[in-house]
Amino acid sequence: MEEIEVHELKKLKLKKPVMIEGLPGVGNVGKLVAEHMIQELKAEKIIEIYSWHFPAQVLVNDDGTVHLCKNEIYAYKSKKQDLVIITGDQQSVTNEGHYFITEKLLDIAQQYDVSRIYSLGGYGIGQLVEKQVVLGAANELELVGEMKEYGVEFREEEPGGSIVGASGLLLGLGKLRGFPAVCLLGLTSGYLVDPKSAQAVLKVLCQALNLEIDMQDLEERAEEMERVVERLKEMEQAQIPRTRDEELGYIR
Repeated sequence: MEEIEVHELKKLKLKKPVMIEGLPGVGNVGKLVAEHMIQELKAEKIIEIYSWHFPAQVLVNDDGTVHLCKNEIYAYKSKKQDLVIITGDQQSVTNEGHYFITEKLLDIAQQYDVSRIYSLGGYGIGQLVEKQVVLGAANELELVGEMKEYGVEFREEEPGGSIVGASGLLLGLGKLRGFPAVCLLGLTSGYLVDPKSAQAVLKVLCQALNLEIDMQDLEERAEEMERVVERLKEMEQAQIPRTRDEELGYIR
């Protein structure tokens, strides 16, 4: 096996597509968005990427068979806007791998004459999120103003200094190659898979792309996760130790 292997499954002619990256990360926000888009748009898988920079493991399928960790690229053709969507099982476990794999993704972007890149992810704050917010970063100043029109917030101290992995490198390495790129990060606790944060990111992305996507599945998953969070809160409150006064209150 080579360091990075790109298996092209199908060749499609696309017209200046937008590239969307949604790989696993904080809250799995980007991955949830990418997978939802692939499902709802019925996008076609065109490329699989394998690398020994992914974790040294195989994943077990529902039917009992296994497959190597991989990244996948899907394509969607439409009269409005063609899309190239990246998702996958894992990101690189090495710093070198992050650079090498991102460069390979940018090679594919050049091959398809990608017009813009959106990288998606979550921004963990270590506590439950009361209000859904989408934070942004961009590699061109003009994109900052454009994204603000869709409600994306650009804060001086957030995201905290850096964006790691493919979501950040696609902006930095993409700029060197002349690709305009935006990173959209949904605010999330960072503790759980967060479909509610994914829904907030997807809404912004749909506005930016003038795209309509049914979000019912994400809404149902968000409602289910809210019920899980409420149960966790109840369990946490039940475990709070009582003070001695509270324990002896029944004597008074």
